[in-house]
Amino acid sequence: MAIHPNCHLIAVTSGKGGVGKSVFAVNLAAALVLEMKARVLLVDLDQQSSGDLNIITGLRPSKTVPEFTIFPGQINEQTLPALLTKHSSGFFFLAAVKNPTESLSGDAAMFSQQLDKTSPYFNYIIVDMGSQMNDLQMSMIEKCSVVLTLTTAEVLAVNQTNKFINELMASALPGDLIQVVINKSSPSGLSAQGVGQTLRKNVVGVIPQDDVTALSSLQNSSPFVVSQPRTPLAQSYHELVRRLTSGGILQKLKALSATSAFKIPTKTVPTTSAPTPHGVDRKLDAHTLMKMRVHTALISAMDLKKGVTDTGGDLVKEKALQDKTRQVISQIVDREAASMSRQERSQVIKEVLDEALALGPLEDLLNEESVTEIMVNGPYKIFVERAGRIQLSPITFTSNQQLRNVIERIVTPLGRRIDEKTPYVDARLKDGSRVNAVIEPIALDGAAVTIRKFAKKPVTPENYISWGTLTQPMLDLLKICVENGLNIVISGGTGSGKTTLLNMLSGFIPSADRIITVEDAAELQLKQDHVVRMETRPPNMEGTGAISIRDLVRNALRMRPDRIVVGECRGGEALDMLQAMNTGHDGSMTTLHANTPREAIARLETLCLMAGMDLPLKSIREQISQAVHLIIQISRLPDGTRRVMAITEVQGIQGDVVTLQEIFKFKETGFDRKTGKILGSFQVGGIIPKFIETFEKKGIKISRSIFMNTNPSTDSAAATAPTVKKAGS
Repeated sequence: MAIHPNCHLIAVTSGKGGVGKSVFAVNLAAALVLEMKARVLLVDLDQQSSGDLNIITGLRPSKTVPEFTIFPGQINEQTLPALLTKHSSGFFFLAAVKNPTESLSGDAAMFSQQLDKTSPYFNYIIVDMGSQMNDLQMSMIEKCSVVLTLTTAEVLAVNQTNKFINELMASALPGDLIQVVINKSSPSGLSAQGVGQTLRKNVVGVIPQDDVTALSSLQNSSPFVVSQPRTPLAQSYHELVRRLTSGGILQKLKALSATSAFKIPTKTVPTTSAPTPHGVDRKLDAHTLMKMRVHTALISAMDLKKGVTDTGGDLVKEKALQDKTRQVISQIVDREAASMSRQERSQVIKEVLDEALALGPLEDLLNEESVTEIMVNGPYKIFVERAGRIQLSPITFTSNQQLRNVIERIVTPLGRRIDEKTPYVDARLKDGSRVNAVIEPIALDGAAVTIRKFAKKPVTPENYISWGTLTQPMLDLLKICVENGLNIVISGGTGSGKTTLLNMLSGFIPSADRIITVEDAAELQLKQDHVVRMETRPPNMEGTGAISIRDLVRNALRMRPDRIVVGECRGGEALDMLQAMNTGHDGSMTTLHANTPREAIARLETLCLMAGMDLPLKSIREQISQAVHLIIQISRLPDGTRRVMAITEVQGIQGDVVTLQEIFKFKETGFDRKTGKILGSFQVGGIIPKFIETFEKKGIKISRSIFMNTNPSTDSAAATAPTVKKAGS
């Protein structure tokens, strides 16, 4: 819904208190009734309201904004008298509060809908907005035909008003909708022309100072335009009303806010095509051309690179830079395309701001919770993963250069680089999302970016149960294994969820343990207090100074860790990890790429050989059999779901073969063509793990019946959870 076409919403604001905004709003409402013979509604929406409008009008309101917001009935001619209070001069009133002890509250969307339903019964709605713009006030700003901003003709007041107007414009409000009214004007103050030039806004009204008339009106609780209509003070309100209504000023401003026409002056239209990496022209629409023009003008107006560098990661400075940039963009948009609707204007400002200071078109995808992975194949093809399925997104970059700028913005704060000499890089975003970028000359179709999103809401054990990734008995067993210091390797393919599972399991580590994490790009978010996080570093411009995972694992051994958690073993660090597991750092965990538990053993062997120690293969296998206790195999199935395919115990070595024994496994049984889902069940192996005896020696009793259940459990139904008992209980 929206405000009725025959109704004008007039917002009354000010940059500071004490300029007479409340008195102005009441008298403007009364003047509209007298001058236009119109139906007028006055709404008190001042966030700091203490009921001043109640005193000025002399009314005892029947309902307030919070009550009006949650009114469950129909809004019509019959119910309006119960919701609104009528003033003797003819206007209706909706109060913010009934007394100073109350505070203004209400859902912005609900209040907006209620006001939309009320608007057909009024010609004008005057909203006293105050000087604090929260969600409730901004919901009215988006609907208004004009914003009347009050100021006095004093230097400090004009300065505060200038700041306030800039903030309004930065919120995507078209500048022409903001009209200035000078209140309490006197010969000793600044001239109207001077105030208008300082604020760069039209002064639509000048209200003279008349303290005697104003005070008398306040004492009588009656608007002076009613009680003293012949005074110059009252006449100035009538003049303001005539200026707003004659010549269709309000109608023109309302049309400006509501128009959907997206026009670009023909004299400044740039080329309508842009070269792709293959040299083929790509047609650009008017929206894209406008963004390019605004962005070019922004670069001319501001040194963004210096601004970003100067912030140095300081959140306060970053916020200040963002606000300043938004204001400049807003001014450029007003200059370049004054005929844009508010919605289009807001969209252009947001997209240019994202491109200037954030990650451009990727921002919306990063904020979309359903997207788990973003794959950019050049500037014009962006694929996303939702619920395990890969889809082509309609979002694109405007050019390969824009994509390159986004990549630079990602890697520069991390001290990493990407150029022709080093055309690929691993990095991470502020939220922990993992990024890989590749540029020309090795990327033939333009730069390519892959972002593995970091979940804003941590994945919980309950999530794994509800998703059917594993069963409750499997989860309970893993929890006991982590708590009691079994060394665990999580194995799986690319995108199978290894790191997410590692992050979840690490939450079971006792808080008393000292944990050292080692990663290529920091993704793990451990909740324990005693955690030291370390991240690798690439070589510098001279090709020196690189710090690898293996360097960090070796250093971690000197940091008195109880447990070492390595994000992923990809090379010789696997040997150092095995040695750590064999030398008292029980409960250490890592991940690696492999498709089955048996392949995981072979993969570990290969990685150990990469350490360059020239060890016999049998010696490596012995180390693996002694160090690793449990292998968790996780996979992403063709239907997009993820399953723990097996939990396997490493039982030792026989001859030259590391012996493995499945504790749990997932067995596929078919495919449901209607839902597109793979069917299957979790089954137990029927063998008692050897580590159960170790646990029992520690006094931890686990019911062995869960390992002997030969009836398969479905995805949703599981065997009974393991019963854990301390010795003697």
